[in-house]
Amino acid sequence: MHISCSLSTGNHAMDTCVLFLLLLLSSKPVSATFSCYFPAVFNFGDSNSDTGGLAAAFGQFSSPNGETFFYRTAGRVSDGRLLIDFMVQSLGLPYLSAFLDALGSNFTHGANFATGGSTIRPQNTTRHQSGLSPISLNVQSYQFNDFVVRTQIIHKVEGLFKKLVPKPEAFTHGLYTFDIGQNDLTGGLFLNLTINQVKASIPDILGQFETVVKDVYDKGGRFFWIHSIGPIGCLPYVLEHLPIDERQMDTNGCANPFNELARFFNHKLKDLVKQLREQLPKAVITYVDIYKARYTLISQARTQGFEHPLRVCCGYGQKYNYNIHVGCGGKVVSKNGKEIFVGSCKDPSVMIIWDGIHYTEAANKWVFDRIVNESYSDPPVSLPMACHRQ
Repeated sequence: MHISCSLSTGNHAMDTCVLFLLLLLSSKPVSATFSCYFPAVFNFGDSNSDTGGLAAAFGQFSSPNGETFFYRTAGRVSDGRLLIDFMVQSLGLPYLSAFLDALGSNFTHGANFATGGSTIRPQNTTRHQSGLSPISLNVQSYQFNDFVVRTQIIHKVEGLFKKLVPKPEAFTHGLYTFDIGQNDLTGGLFLNLTINQVKASIPDILGQFETVVKDVYDKGGRFFWIHSIGPIGCLPYVLEHLPIDERQMDTNGCANPFNELARFFNHKLKDLVKQLREQLPKAVITYVDIYKARYTLISQARTQGFEHPLRVCCGYGQKYNYNIHVGCGGKVVSKNGKEIFVGSCKDPSVMIIWDGIHYTEAANKWVFDRIVNESYSDPPVSLPMACHRQ
């Protein structure tokens, strides 16, 4: 644009022209202020975001899972809602149906490919041996690809199912969320790998994560919301399975070596996200520091209205009210022969840890309230603005 201010234009016109030039030269880029419209959410992950995948494949979880909000088991390992539930709800969308759930599902506004126990890298063990899911991230990617193709076919044929799948444009305008990686680390530790051996596997793990993100991008995905993993050294199932010297515990009772491993993974994940931004020029990728949010909650539990930050709500016995042999909803026989149901604590709303591995609805809501704004995001962007490139 060429603008010229000439004395021949007259004094008044000259003043106006100069003022316009000054405003033009002093102006700065203005960030977008309107919220994004995400017609759908497509989630990949493990039990931290599974809304029914594992339950559909291997059977429903027993009560008291789901008791706080759904008043029944609802495919989630928690007393209520998960982070992903609060996220889609805040975007004005219904809760996500699990891709594997054939009964009562509606995929109009997205699908959830996460399953409990999932890893990024495929495992060489069975679920019975390790507790890990055979539906690793690459399998979830295959399911997503199939979902895209079948959705296109359904839209070409008149019928009822057209109303139950996303519109074609949803795959380009939708939000792609990832919450996975925790089981890759703990799974290695439970196989007696050293921390250094698990660290050595992280480049390959993240290489497979990168492959899936790029595949989604190639299918039209543009908006990505990627969670780091949480402080695994604060989880009772890790603390009970992997005893550690008291000198290696921090002031909050968490195991420093395992949390350091999680931070190492997150550092490498964040580096990968930076690389992906350069390699995928049309993508908008937000990295969310879930570790920091969850550790902040644990370290400030009492000032935030929570009690016993590492004690399990739905568990039995031991230091953390957690027993590696009997889980939430199970039964134990006492010394006097009496059968005891492993049920919920009196008030889950003041507890952080649900069953030794997962979080209560109250803890999930607390973390959501912090990550929904820009406090824990890189770049600093809120969830409703996650379609805007910073």
